[in-house]
Amino acid sequence: MSELVSAYAAPEEREAEASVRPKRLDEFIAQHRVREQLELLLQGAVRRGRPPDHILLSGPPGLGKTTLAMIVAAELGAGLRITSGPAIERSGDLAAVLTSLAQGDVLFIDEVHRIARPAEELLYSAMEDFRVDVVIGKGPGATAIPLDVEPFTLVGATTRAGLLTGPMRDRFGFVGQLNFYEPEELEQLIARSARIVGVPVTAGGAHEIARRSRGTPRIANRLLRRVRDYAEVRADGVVTEEIAHAALAVYDVDDLGLDRLDRSVLHALVDSFGGGPVGLSTLAVAVGEERDTVEEVCEPFLVRAGLLARTPRGRVATAGAWRHLGRTPPNGTFAGGAPSAPDLFSSEP
Repeated sequence: MSELVSAYAAPEEREAEASVRPKRLDEFIAQHRVREQLELLLQGAVRRGRPPDHILLSGPPGLGKTTLAMIVAAELGAGLRITSGPAIERSGDLAAVLTSLAQGDVLFIDEVHRIARPAEELLYSAMEDFRVDVVIGKGPGATAIPLDVEPFTLVGATTRAGLLTGPMRDRFGFVGQLNFYEPEELEQLIARSARIVGVPVTAGGAHEIARRSRGTPRIANRLLRRVRDYAEVRADGVVTEEIAHAALAVYDVDDLGLDRLDRSVLHALVDSFGGGPVGLSTLAVAVGEERDTVEEVCEPFLVRAGLLARTPRGRVATAGAWRHLGRTPPNGTFAGGAPSAPDLFSSEP
């Protein structure tokens, strides 16, 4: 498995991540355009004394969508309820959450594109009219009972914006696209996190961790914790550039930020399939992982780094992938290059 640099948070890591989360918009590093837009939206709502429009945050995992939802509630001085799309299997589940909201509350639904269709249809009327129709009974004798919902703000987060239905997307008054962080921004984030958790880190140490963090704050904080362990056990506790380099070598994170699973995918493409093209399911079997793990954990970064390409015929190793593995790319190898942002969330086979 590739838990070390996966941008998906494991349950046991959430407490550690919560300790370094920014609490207000002015503490949130990077995403400057989204921050400015949210600030205008929230300040306007506060001045009018009404809940702001519903908010959709999209982008890869680990960039701060959950943190921004918490910040929205804090800036509004409102209560926050948190749930996820997969947890809402029936419309009754959603109705119970909605009818328990107090006026002005913020409801955060992670992976909102995975809400079951009956629940999604119930959410439409709640978002527009602050009303839900609860069906009592079955068959010809079924009765729909309308229930009022207190005015609230829905903050939806998705890593797969293309999977949202049109009616759902249209009901969000604000859509924010979160982008990967620049290394300089991650250095600021690492320095801030290090101060909070009491880890001495030099500028070189922060730089070394940042450049291997795949543009993702969650990964940067995770690598900082692992480098801290190394520094405390095998050095004097200070995270320097040399210590960070040695620690990340122990944890199999290479100079580009690739871990064991990423390199396994590239080795399979190059060694077993001659660079491709090869189907995603076949590639997943070759590396002994689930299809979803390869597609959602490995591929976005490998594509963005210009090491893997998605084509109509399957996945292809680029010339950069061959060179990264120390091989000479054959003539005619796909040249590669980073794709545009929407390609990172493509659902190609």
